[in-house]
Amino acid sequence: MEAIFTELQKLGFSPYECKAYVGLLKNSPVTGYEVSKRTGVPRSMIYEVLGKLLDKGAIYVVPSEPVKYSPIPAKDLIERLRKSFAETFDVLEQHLPAIESERETDVIWHIRSHEHVIEEMLNIIRSAKNELWLSVWEKQVPLIKEAIDQRVEDDIHIFSILFGAPNTQLGLTFHHNYMPPEVVKERMGGHLTIAARDGEEVLIANFTENSFAWAVKTQDPALVLVATEYIRHDIMIEEITKEFGPDKLDALWRTNIDLSHVVKGKRFK
Repeated sequence: MEAIFTELQKLGFSPYECKAYVGLLKNSPVTGYEVSKRTGVPRSMIYEVLGKLLDKGAIYVVPSEPVKYSPIPAKDLIERLRKSFAETFDVLEQHLPAIESERETDVIWHIRSHEHVIEEMLNIIRSAKNELWLSVWEKQVPLIKEAIDQRVEDDIHIFSILFGAPNTQLGLTFHHNYMPPEVVKERMGGHLTIAARDGEEVLIANFTENSFAWAVKTQDPALVLVATEYIRHDIMIEEITKEFGPDKLDALWRTNIDLSHVVKGKRFK
């Protein structure tokens, strides 16, 4: 029942309106007093709640003494709501963009929660017109793979550096094999993830195990450039390592205090 109430509230019903309408579906026609008694809506508020349901076209008044109430059938309510919201979106699509001001390219949007970060990442992927640059981790693959495959079919040029998931391809994929993902994760404090498109927009996110995911999204050309170059750099390091071998790369930095700090994010103690 809570799931039904949650969805009705998304469509503009208050918690009490949800209880009253569902209560009437179960038992009707009944008086306002009976609705209150059966549903737990306070008697002091029941007639205000019923009035709002009448305004929504969700219930009928049944002429009687005393007055009773009855719901419109659930199918009719769903269809009425569907039509109403479709009409609302039609009006918004027609008029809202016309008053939208030119957005400043240096605005930075801050995003919180795993769900919203993934949603914004998918928006970047789906908005790409020519090319897409990705730095992602294995845990994100199931959430974006279908969208990536669709963009490949759309002939979007996709370059990705992937941590883990050695058998997965996300466009033209280079797997981060030189350094274990755990070392990178420790240095960055989580799974640093980047999605940049067309040299125009970038999402920079971090997924952590002990806190909420966060991200920033912007069209600032400097940040888009830095993020894209970061991915290019990672790809080149992987290719250099494959060509010359990991031992030579290890020898370059493991005995050098300063380079070790650069690579691992902490100094020798």
